[in-house]
Amino acid sequence: MTEVTSEEKLGAPFYQLGDPLKQRLEFGAKCSQRVGEFAKALGSHALVVTDPGIMAAGHPQKILDALHQAGIKTFLFDGSVENPSDSTVQECAFKAKSMGVDLIIGVGGGSSLDTAKGANFILTNGGSIKDYWGVRKAKIPLLPMIAIPTTAGTGSECQSYALISDDQTNRKMACGDPSALPRITLLDPELTLSQPMSVCMATAMDALAHTLESAVTTKRNPSSHYHALQGFSLLVRNMEQVWQGPNNLDARGAVLLGAAHAGAAIERSMLGAAHALANPLTAKKGVIHGQAVSLTLPAVMAYNREHSSSLHIYAEMAKVAGISESGSSDNDAFDQLLSKVIRLRKTAGLPELLNAVGCQDLDLEELAQDASEQWTAAFNPRKVGAPELLRIYHSIKDYANK
Repeated sequence: MTEVTSEEKLGAPFYQLGDPLKQRLEFGAKCSQRVGEFAKALGSHALVVTDPGIMAAGHPQKILDALHQAGIKTFLFDGSVENPSDSTVQECAFKAKSMGVDLIIGVGGGSSLDTAKGANFILTNGGSIKDYWGVRKAKIPLLPMIAIPTTAGTGSECQSYALISDDQTNRKMACGDPSALPRITLLDPELTLSQPMSVCMATAMDALAHTLESAVTTKRNPSSHYHALQGFSLLVRNMEQVWQGPNNLDARGAVLLGAAHAGAAIERSMLGAAHALANPLTAKKGVIHGQAVSLTLPAVMAYNREHSSSLHIYAEMAKVAGISESGSSDNDAFDQLLSKVIRLRKTAGLPELLNAVGCQDLDLEELAQDASEQWTAAFNPRKVGAPELLRIYHSIKDYANK
């Protein structure tokens, strides 16, 4: 049996350039079946958090079986919902409180993983999730967590933040703490086979946006740059292969690993205006997150093009991924990159116009104000306030059907 400790570092490619973050990642088909082995090194009473759709796919039962075989006592919470709210997190923590939980295991997409993290805050520190909105608000370190993603998109498995929606305002609260970073992440591409293709496409576009945004934020650094480049290359070279051949496990694995790299990039450099513009579309108009981000991304990239450092980074990404020739000018490489993103969105059949998701011009001023209050807006490489964000909303139509 392999011994796993909380101090064990994740091997290449996730540990580069003296990165201080400590996380172990296991990657490969069926690696999730080793969850019992890893859990025994971290605790004896596990809270397994998932959602009804994942339960129907059968993944959590396999996880529970493996845990039981390893002698781990388990408590199941399968009430996670899309865009988890503070009430859902509170319910999860309340139901698990008497179980003597010393380990959290999240199984599912970003919503289940964020629900697990959110419940962890409350189980260990009490109060409401609103008390942890921000960074390092927890007084007591969180319980160790194992993340087992079943979608390739959010990258939550490599982040120390839980994104939880306020029940009253629907505003997303980013609750972060270093101890919220999963100690172990199991990337098993076989678990993504159960995704509906519409989910597969939307989550992949979300992950692609993560790489393109995290690469150019004001907090970018050598480590985030590495992860953004690696993630982008893996995603852009394999997304369409998965869409065309859903049983292609090699391509699925590459996309899953790319999404994890994207999550690692976010952890180190945050996101920007595309997510700031997308979140109000989800909160006010009910647009699926991946659809909302892919809708806003091209217009934000075009806006950031006027920032010379961002233009150069975008061009580098295009060249590294083989979208553009190595000798191309930055402007030519950017044009090819933007066209590629727009083509991928069209291939995925995702919305290209705001009116396709129920937004009219009269809605945009309020949405732009909401976008300006999103935490990610502050990290965009070009300054964005409500006026700039309103202009970007209006410009979305310029990047449809190109």
